[in-house]
Amino acid sequence: MGTQILSFLLDVVAGLLGGACLLRLYMQRQKVPFGNPIGRFVFALTDWIVLPLRRVLPPVARWDTASLVAAYLIELVQYLILWAVIGFALESVFLLALVGLVRLILSALTALVLVYAILSWVQSDSLMTDLIDRLVAPLLRPFRRVIPLVGGIDLSPLALLVLLQVLSMVLTALVGRGF
Repeated sequence: MGTQILSFLLDVVAGLLGGACLLRLYMQRQKVPFGNPIGRFVFALTDWIVLPLRRVLPPVARWDTASLVAAYLIELVQYLILWAVIGFALESVFLLALVGLVRLILSALTALVLVYAILSWVQSDSLMTDLIDRLVAPLLRPFRRVIPLVGGIDLSPLALLVLLQVLSMVLTALVGRGF
């Protein structure tokens, strides 16, 4: 039971810090201003790891590689700690960290789309609604091209959520089989 608790706590911390690094990466990619409370929160959580990495890792075509590598390193530390406690093959730690990063990306996108869908029902005019809309709109655009409104309801967030869940299932199946 102790290892389950440790694994859970590490997952929460790595999810928060790694997710913040990924949000920083995506917000910069979408040119979303960071002068809002969410941007300041993301900076506060990630500056300690992203800024030193940025000295050696330049951006690649508007992609902040330092934020991506930071998210991977956070996942790697999580699995190194688990390796030290549980003791599985060290070679698999780097691959598990990569799978953890992909899983984190899928989970973050799922959460982002769910928040977007809920906020779209409320029709609130807030800074957070505008921010979430700017982040989710590019992801929904391809779905909106092929899925018409049904009775005035946009089903594209549902289609994106289904796709993200399918990708999660495929990832889980691949990991279960050992690739």
